[in-house]
Amino acid sequence: MKKTGWIFITLFMLVFAGCTTAHKPEKQHETQSEAKKENKGEDSKPGASDNQTKDQLAGTDYRAYQHMTYKGKVAPKFGADELSAPPSGNWLTNGGDIRNSRYSPLDKITATNVKNLKLEWVTSLGSGTEFKYSGEGTPLVYDGVMFTITGANQVQALDAKTGKMIWEYRPQIPSGMNTVCCGWLSRGVALGDGKVFVGLLDARLVALDQKTGKVVWETRVDDWEKGYTITSAPLYYDGKVYTGIAGGEYGIRGYVAAYDSEIGRQIWRSYTLPAPGEKGSETWPKGSKDWLTGGAPVWNTPAVDPELGMIYFAAGNTSPDLNGSNREGDNLFANSVLALDAKTGEYKWHFQEVHHDIWDMDPANPVVLFDVNMNGQMRKGIVQAGKTGWLYILDRTNGKPLIGIEEKPVPQNANQKTSPTQPFPIGDAFVPQAVTEEDVKRDLPKDFKGDIGSIFTPFWDKPVTLKPTPQGGANWPPSAYNPNTEYFYVMANDNYFAYAHYAEEEKERFTEGKEYIGSVWQPVKNSPSRGTVTALDVKTNKIVWQKKWDAIAYSGLLTTKGNLLFTGHNDGRIIAYDASKGDQLWEFKMDAGANAPPITYEVDGKQYISIYAAGNTLAGTKHGDKIYTFSLEGKYGSVKDIPKNKINTSPVKQNVKEKQQANKTKKETSGTASGEAVYKNNCMACHGDAGAGGHNGPNLQQTKMDKAAIIRQVENGKGQMPPFKDNLTTKEIDAVADYVKSLGGG
Repeated sequence: MKKTGWIFITLFMLVFAGCTTAHKPEKQHETQSEAKKENKGEDSKPGASDNQTKDQLAGTDYRAYQHMTYKGKVAPKFGADELSAPPSGNWLTNGGDIRNSRYSPLDKITATNVKNLKLEWVTSLGSGTEFKYSGEGTPLVYDGVMFTITGANQVQALDAKTGKMIWEYRPQIPSGMNTVCCGWLSRGVALGDGKVFVGLLDARLVALDQKTGKVVWETRVDDWEKGYTITSAPLYYDGKVYTGIAGGEYGIRGYVAAYDSEIGRQIWRSYTLPAPGEKGSETWPKGSKDWLTGGAPVWNTPAVDPELGMIYFAAGNTSPDLNGSNREGDNLFANSVLALDAKTGEYKWHFQEVHHDIWDMDPANPVVLFDVNMNGQMRKGIVQAGKTGWLYILDRTNGKPLIGIEEKPVPQNANQKTSPTQPFPIGDAFVPQAVTEEDVKRDLPKDFKGDIGSIFTPFWDKPVTLKPTPQGGANWPPSAYNPNTEYFYVMANDNYFAYAHYAEEEKERFTEGKEYIGSVWQPVKNSPSRGTVTALDVKTNKIVWQKKWDAIAYSGLLTTKGNLLFTGHNDGRIIAYDASKGDQLWEFKMDAGANAPPITYEVDGKQYISIYAAGNTLAGTKHGDKIYTFSLEGKYGSVKDIPKNKINTSPVKQNVKEKQQANKTKKETSGTASGEAVYKNNCMACHGDAGAGGHNGPNLQQTKMDKAAIIRQVENGKGQMPPFKDNLTTKEIDAVADYVKSLGGG
């Protein structure tokens, strides 16, 4: 990059750190009033129900629809005690509590009676069904109202007893966003002080009125055009809203920031990459600009210990992910668990899980806080489940291991400037960490070529197939801790990825807003992918029980006092296990991939279990748009039993203009140019920008398939690739086939 470009970025970062972009509340109220005048009579237009109102806030590109009167209480400024307590009647935060434990003390549904669970209600949320979207959101519940979000970033308030929609918020996300790493998604919302807080994919933070879904304030956190996005659910605590920034594949500078919950003004911002002279800067090459482009994003929602006054989170991958040749050193604070002062953002401690990462083994799983008696002493713990396949169990007061973690020598590659040692936790790995000759004979194609290795084996110009992979170990699906069993529950993946370095060319160097991987990775063609659900004792870091699946595990976990562990499966099942022994006790198959974490709550003395089943791009699962909610008094034993008129739906319908635009787009979809648009909306998350660097699809720049074969593959799917014949038109499939063929120079 030219020197002038670096000067501009440096000046921009310095200026931006001291600026805020929040709209002032009083200005917002004026604008809403003006919008109402402009939209007078709109609630009688086509698509509006009799009891709904529609409002657009000028300058923010959204629609809020009110379908029913909001009868629940307004959320207060929740105190630390309320947010720290295990969730019983309500589910107030993304992790259930601000410890991220995903444990509920509710016990009306138990290991004994869970077999009697049936479907109570189901609601179609009306968005996020296209393949580029992933349904990963955790609903919240407060005073009988559920708040949820789709992969399209649309938020709904539902009656938690019936599933009927109270209101919905539909933001306008730029359709041309091309800086989304891993599918279009949101992992949830936050609640407090009468507002629902939303981190939008295009790096905006928005506060909605809890009773109407209308915008109260909106803050531009960063610019998506430069690679900054938000995928995590915000966290509400102490009058602040905390959010992390994603985009590690785009040469960003990661950070966590705190905003005032009343007006949206930034209070502090703490970068995960140290500036020159700051602590940790010595772990990057002296005089480099890596502190501006080195990654370390924050993929998930932090945890808080109010007593210690600390906020905790994990910082992700370095950038470029796979090429360490120009960033000698450990590269702090990438691949690290970090603790900051919750009021000021001041650094407290860190623990780095992978030094100088070149394998994309960043910690994407949310940190979880727990208290446990170890050797006769109560200890304050924090645990993070790594992509490495290990748990990192630390003392959350100081970041020191509660169970030993040893620095051990690892294989070296001078080109990659690899770290001489890596941390090895004492205890059990919850996935295999090596590719063996037996694996090759059992799982890999007969024509498989290339070297094989184990965790931390480096690579350069010759392909090396390794475990674990960029999919994990433990990826984003949240883990859970049960204080009764004292077990930590984690979902993980076991598959095969090949890595190889390529010589850097001008077009492959860092460019702001462009993907910046640095080398090549891809899953081994025609090899199996497996998943695990594992219970480990936090006092020993040893496996107690483990379930193995013939599919990646890509949902998240919920555990309860009723001695249960709930999770979702790619095939659409929600499953209940005995939390102590791991025996499967119940399942229910839904109409789409169950790739979001379940929750439990109670209304009027009845306990419910809910999960969002909408499918997932990277999991390659069937897409949908429904929240399913179960109880012991439910009526329906299967999806087939549900009458269509009993499925709740949004009263909002597309207006004539929207339909005309959709039809126009379909008619215009043909040829390579429009094929690229189809590709970006359906294929890019798996196969990468321009066909390379994806997270679970082969490099399309190397394809030898003719157009007819490409069309068959797109229509019918194969291996981990789902069929698209029901999602794309014939013209769209033909267009994307032309585009894929052009990537290989054909």
